[in-house]
Amino acid sequence: MLKPRPHPFFSIHRHELLRVAAATPRASVADPEANAAAHIAIVQAAHGEGVDLIVFPELSITSYAIDDLHLQQAVLRASEAAVARLAAATAKCRPTLLVGAAIERQGRLYNCAVAIARGRILGVVPKVFLPNYREFYEKRWFASGAGLDGLNITYAGQEVPFGPDLIFAATDLPHFIFHAEICEDYWAPTPPSTEGALAGALICCNLSASNIVIGKARERALLAAAQSARAICAYAFAASGPGESTTDLAWDGQSFIYEAGELLAESARFRCELDYVMADVDCGRLRQERLRNGTFNDAARLAGDPEYRFRRVEFEAKPDFADQGLRRLQRRFPFVPNTPEKLDADCYEAFNIQVEGLVKRVEAARAERLVIGVSGGLDSTHALIVCAKAMDRLERPREHILAYTLPGFATSEGTKANAWALMRAMRVAGDEIDIRPAAQQMLHDLRHPAANGEPVYDVTFENVQAGLRTDYLFRLANHHNGLVIGTGDLSELALGWCTYGVGDQMSHYAVNAGVPKTLIQHLIRWTIATDQFDAETDHVLEAILGTEISPELVPAGAGGALQSTEARIGPYALNDFFLHHVVRHGFAPSKIAFLAWHAWRDAEAGRWPRDFPAAARTAYDLAEIKGHLERFLFRFFEISQFKRSAIPNGPKVSSAGALSPRGDWRAPSDASARVWIDELRANLP
Repeated sequence: MLKPRPHPFFSIHRHELLRVAAATPRASVADPEANAAAHIAIVQAAHGEGVDLIVFPELSITSYAIDDLHLQQAVLRASEAAVARLAAATAKCRPTLLVGAAIERQGRLYNCAVAIARGRILGVVPKVFLPNYREFYEKRWFASGAGLDGLNITYAGQEVPFGPDLIFAATDLPHFIFHAEICEDYWAPTPPSTEGALAGALICCNLSASNIVIGKARERALLAAAQSARAICAYAFAASGPGESTTDLAWDGQSFIYEAGELLAESARFRCELDYVMADVDCGRLRQERLRNGTFNDAARLAGDPEYRFRRVEFEAKPDFADQGLRRLQRRFPFVPNTPEKLDADCYEAFNIQVEGLVKRVEAARAERLVIGVSGGLDSTHALIVCAKAMDRLERPREHILAYTLPGFATSEGTKANAWALMRAMRVAGDEIDIRPAAQQMLHDLRHPAANGEPVYDVTFENVQAGLRTDYLFRLANHHNGLVIGTGDLSELALGWCTYGVGDQMSHYAVNAGVPKTLIQHLIRWTIATDQFDAETDHVLEAILGTEISPELVPAGAGGALQSTEARIGPYALNDFFLHHVVRHGFAPSKIAFLAWHAWRDAEAGRWPRDFPAAARTAYDLAEIKGHLERFLFRFFEISQFKRSAIPNGPKVSSAGALSPRGDWRAPSDASARVWIDELRANLP
């Protein structure tokens, strides 16, 4: 009985990812036959791991540091034979290869990258920039490939394109497009990979020898990060390592893969065994980023549209769309770094962006007071500590912050106590206004059943309370020449989980509007860890961090359970994951589900952000992810945009985006979510 084919949803290729490897085989000095054997061993191993593209070091077929031996006819002939053997031996292997070889053409010798796919030599790319300073003497042996566009060469029994004007593209995987440059090309002020990327390459590859001296590894990484960020590409770099001649130089075998400025994988250095590193490059992310970055297109136009000059060499990758897993660190929390040093840096920046934004607004408005509602929950707590720090920087007394707790029909004693404890600890001007009498009167005027004691807890019942709270705050601001500080966050705006108009959607300045729910708890923890406030305040903040998220607008049920926000709209952890990939990258829902499944299916896998509570470390299966994602898509695209189109001012905080109609996100208020929901349903198993 035939085994059923796996659903294409589980294949990285279905979602425009590509498995890329950077390899450093053990070199044999001036021995092409031995070097070819080492290459073949790596290709065969990588084939078994589903690798699509392997980048080898510069002159990897002969080894790099053989000096005048490059000009020996015996070495050149052996090198060509080794490339032919390598092509034949890997004809049935999945990976496309980039190998380094010295190749003679028209009485000149070129330092080249040779592209090979399933036994076919696709093309030969000569090095453009030849170092001839300090320890380098490449012009003694090699000629530059600059300007040699449109040429061909017969090599290893095949006639193939030759020149620096080549990019390679798979006909059966539209996102598999790569460019090759060689070592010094990457150190040049104008790397050839820049034009390769502008011509359409999504993966730029560097075959390098690059001897090691103190500090050079950092320089290589810096260049790769910068080039991948500027050219909006992936950058795969493979350097020579063990076995290379150490007559006058040493080699560390550093290999790495970057994507849009981010490190995906890096090898160990100074190792003796055969080795390669691999990562799944998100070519779809790169394409989407280029779509959003008009400067990329402008650069192509100013460079004379390189796509017209480059030759596009096509080949078949022959993907099987099998489930090969995901070789990529997929963060559960896109807005929250999972390494302590990056989390600290992000929290420092986010907090200070908010504080400085508020400082400027207070100065511009000539406001005497800040007015804020404090519920005892995360959002209002964070907004209050931002207000406190802003007043400190303005050298104004914290008593100029008028903080109010406004208990309603479902306010718990615990959250109210936390609100009072926080206001006292922060030494702000705290007060309490019981909104229940006014809410009862409004319900009576509306002839709502709840006015007569009936347990009808509908949206009117909820919004009467939410609206009154905001109404009081605005009138208090009028009375005290103050500004109402909004407490709602980015996640609530995405989901429309806010009361429109005279409600928590509106304020004079929305300090939290650019901060997602999943980051706020870490910002509060950061203020504790960095002693932004005193020990009494820290103690209250710790208590608030342990409180369940609830709007507290509906009385507890018969079992005493409070109204739960996440029970209504889904886990904020997933919603923020969806939000990031929709707004920042514009990914199809099926791809978002694929990434979420890999990020969230196993609570024991991967890293969690520092101090994330162990009890809250959960997992979600594909069915749960699909259900929550469909609900998110409906809320985000169909029923919430009108609220975002009318939001107050507030600072953008995350590079992942904001939802202000004056900033990152512009959309119609009357769109349908059908196209996103249909795509999700059609492409998941």
